[in-house]
Amino acid sequence: MSRGFVCIHGHFYQPPRENPWLEAIEPQETAAPYHDWNERIAVECYAPNAWSRILDGDGRITEIVNNYARISFNFGPTLLAWMEARDPGTYQAILQADRESRERFAGHGNALAQGYNHIILPLADARDLTTQVRWGIRDFEHRFGRRPEGMWLPETAADTATLEALAAEGLAFTILAPRQARAVRAPDAEEWTDVDESTIDPSRPYRVELPSGRSLTVFFYDGPLSQAVAFDGMLRSGDAFADRLLAPLEAHDRPSALVHIATDGETFGHHHRHGEMALSWALERIERDPEVELINYGAYLERHPAEWRAEIHDGSSWSCVHGVERWRSDCGCRAGRGPNWTQEWRGPLRAALDGLRDRVRPLWERAAAEIFDDPWAARDGYIDVVLDRGEASLERFFAAHAGRAPEGEERVRALELMELQRHAMLMYTSCGWFFDEISDLETAQVLQYAGRVVELAGLLFDVDVETEFLEDLAAAPSNLPRWGDGRTVYQRTVGRARVELSKVAAHHAVISLFEPGSEEVYGYRVDVEDGHVVESGRTRLAYGRSLVRSAITGRRGRFTSGVLHLGDQNLVGGVRPFRGEQEYQELTSTLRDAFDAGDLPSIVRTLDEHFSAGIHSLRSLFRDEQLRVLDRLLGPALERSTDALERVYEEHSVVLRFLVELDAPLPPGLQRLAEQVLAQRLRSALHPPAVDLDVATDLVREAEQVGAELAEAPVAHAARAAVLAHVQEVAASPDDPARLAAALSAAGLARTLPFDVDLWEAQNVFHELIRSVDAGDLDNGGGERRERLRALGAALRVAVP
Repeated sequence: MSRGFVCIHGHFYQPPRENPWLEAIEPQETAAPYHDWNERIAVECYAPNAWSRILDGDGRITEIVNNYARISFNFGPTLLAWMEARDPGTYQAILQADRESRERFAGHGNALAQGYNHIILPLADARDLTTQVRWGIRDFEHRFGRRPEGMWLPETAADTATLEALAAEGLAFTILAPRQARAVRAPDAEEWTDVDESTIDPSRPYRVELPSGRSLTVFFYDGPLSQAVAFDGMLRSGDAFADRLLAPLEAHDRPSALVHIATDGETFGHHHRHGEMALSWALERIERDPEVELINYGAYLERHPAEWRAEIHDGSSWSCVHGVERWRSDCGCRAGRGPNWTQEWRGPLRAALDGLRDRVRPLWERAAAEIFDDPWAARDGYIDVVLDRGEASLERFFAAHAGRAPEGEERVRALELMELQRHAMLMYTSCGWFFDEISDLETAQVLQYAGRVVELAGLLFDVDVETEFLEDLAAAPSNLPRWGDGRTVYQRTVGRARVELSKVAAHHAVISLFEPGSEEVYGYRVDVEDGHVVESGRTRLAYGRSLVRSAITGRRGRFTSGVLHLGDQNLVGGVRPFRGEQEYQELTSTLRDAFDAGDLPSIVRTLDEHFSAGIHSLRSLFRDEQLRVLDRLLGPALERSTDALERVYEEHSVVLRFLVELDAPLPPGLQRLAEQVLAQRLRSALHPPAVDLDVATDLVREAEQVGAELAEAPVAHAARAAVLAHVQEVAASPDDPARLAAALSAAGLARTLPFDVDLWEAQNVFHELIRSVDAGDLDNGGGERRERLRALGAALRVAVP
């Protein structure tokens, strides 16, 4: 006899973090050792949930499962866009999980849509509300290949207009917090009963009837259970987690009772380390219970349509007890930084953005109407271009909304009009208000989007909207004296982030000295029409003419450049708009003649005179390439210093061994020297494809003999790569004893290191190999193959049957 159903929902989301001009995320130091926060959380949460471990009593992996195939989930569209480009393996695992769930639940997939870029929808005006819902649906269809049944509302923030927008687009349901319920009515009751978060029954769905005559089903998740998962340590034990999920079913006599929770997906792995494993174990436990069924919302709703009705509190959410005030006032909700800090900046920030939007919108409507049949329908349809910026996609967009394909400057104008609206929505991303300080990363990000709106408005309409915007931002006080107010935050962060075509040309001119042939520069394309690089010793000169074009809008400019590199970090050069062939030929001839004559002062003088308004150096490079070029420039110096350290170490290694034998204190300088030299040697020995495990083993032993503590991060990274390379070779040729032996040696070496080595990827590859091999094939060769694989499995902590 059925006791009921269980559903776990994970809301997986990170705010868009891209520089609005580059369309790429720049390095975020606070996410170290990772490039940025998306990458860090992908490693800690999104990927581990796609390949989650189930362990036996000895701590060995017995199964690797895709949690997304067994839970309800939504991913923010902007996060999925990043993942598709930067973590395609995890992205494909998420899509595959939804396909598997559709097979399991009679066509009902686990994935839900989400409002596009996490705007607080009750605070959005009608235009933005509609577009956010439509973009969220279209993004979902593009990725998951089906129409969504339900939509996750950012911060579950809702009001009647929001629910109307979902119902108008044919969505069947959404998920809300229990405190968002105002009143309920039983099927046979004539009166409404007031409820709150402690009295609402979350075990059934509710139908909300709307003024339009439409209706939408709402699932109010179990609040105490959800809170316990996020904050009360429930994920320390998979069994305890399962017990807590199953316990509420004992209180119900309805076989249709539903226990369901909703929490940030990052809870499982990022906020709680190994939380994804507790989730996997709990799901496994629940699936083994014959009286309980694991289910998703769409499948449950088909079998148990909402019979009860509900009304909600307008302007309510799951993360602000004051409704939606967290995103427009100093309501008291905060993250906990600075005991005396206030959030008085929140209201003025929203007012400033609203003012910017309202000043730009009528200008935009008039200009867009000159190109598009219906500007707002065109904006709704522009999501197809955001998803696919190829020429065919653009042609379809213009055919649908302009009746023709605009050309030249009109085409650029059309796309910049659409981009203005895209950034005018991105600037309302909810995280800009969530935390405690206006200068924080998330608020600075929304101000950058506003900066892009300001720039496009100036280009398109020849108006100054920035002055009044800055005056509005001055009313948003920072808690930190060095920032002052929102005006200063905007000026500093937007000033650093803003990219003009000339800056792209300067970046390309500098990078061409080190990486010739690069044509793609983030969201731009650089076509070198005439380029030259000449060198003499350590001195190099690059000069030429290039066409720079935005890959997003098509805006273009032609530039002349010249850059002189004198070695190391010493670099000078300039960029300016192309002013005609004659001037260009005179410049290039002067530079080449001076270089041939070895007249470096003349080159510097020529560059200074010709590019007086646009002199550049290594600072002109965007941050990622700047770091890469600096590594390259410092390479020879590091090699020389490494050679010198090697010689000093060899001279004193015998003394170090003697001191270790005597248990005498080691001179700190010599100990650090040994650690640096041996770590470098070990990284070299472990570097694929020329991995030398014998040398690596000897180096680990030598480190012990001379008392050297090997640096964890670089050595562990090298060991991880070496083990993965060898296990991949085994997966490619599992019958090769030599490859098996080498992989076993690499894994064994990793385990001898004095710190943990992350074998996650190698375990995934090996586990997939074991699953793909027939049981009979394991015993080929008199069982020797099975025993060799078992030995490798033991080293990797993966059970082999």
